[in-house]
Amino acid sequence: MRGFLIVGNKALTKPFSLNDLPGAGRMDVLCRCTSQALLVSHGIRSDVEVYLLLLGPPEPPKAVMVRGGEVRRMSPDERNIAGHIRKALGVECGEDWTEVHSGVYVARKSLERLLEELTNRYKIVYLKEDGVDVKEVNIPPEPLFVIGDHQGLTEEQERVVENHAIAKVKLSHISLMAEQCITIIHYELDRRACFFEIA
Repeated sequence: MRGFLIVGNKALTKPFSLNDLPGAGRMDVLCRCTSQALLVSHGIRSDVEVYLLLLGPPEPPKAVMVRGGEVRRMSPDERNIAGHIRKALGVECGEDWTEVHSGVYVARKSLERLLEELTNRYKIVYLKEDGVDVKEVNIPPEPLFVIGDHQGLTEEQERVVENHAIAKVKLSHISLMAEQCITIIHYELDRRACFFEIA
């Protein structure tokens, strides 16, 4: 399995208009990240989970989980993915995951609580510009990559992530968009898996 956790510091935590995704706390960024994490040509990566941590008004925090092996009727466009997220935000939830529909879940979880839960299943890797070059890192099995939205993580959030992360990794010498980071990570891991199978 691979996981991706994207932190949306301004992302709304109530149902929003599908006609203004940027105005919903840059929900467009989270939708593009979800698309790049899960979708491939004519299919969905069944071995990937996406976690969206929404920290905007009016009811933060909320987390939305999408399981590639379970989700149905998801396509790459932002509006379709936003519809799944919007539906999740309309469901009453507590600290335990509540299933919204096939493969989509919602819960009230802080960053700390979410990472504590995920460290039981994944090895946490923080994607950050001042990390070690990905070419020099032996990424472990079952990784989960933490990525900030267009604003990145706050200092407090960074401390929380670094307390759980086994590595801090950079993908380029320039700043990349969050969805680009996901594409590059998939490329790296797909490539390494291919070479391993050949060997």
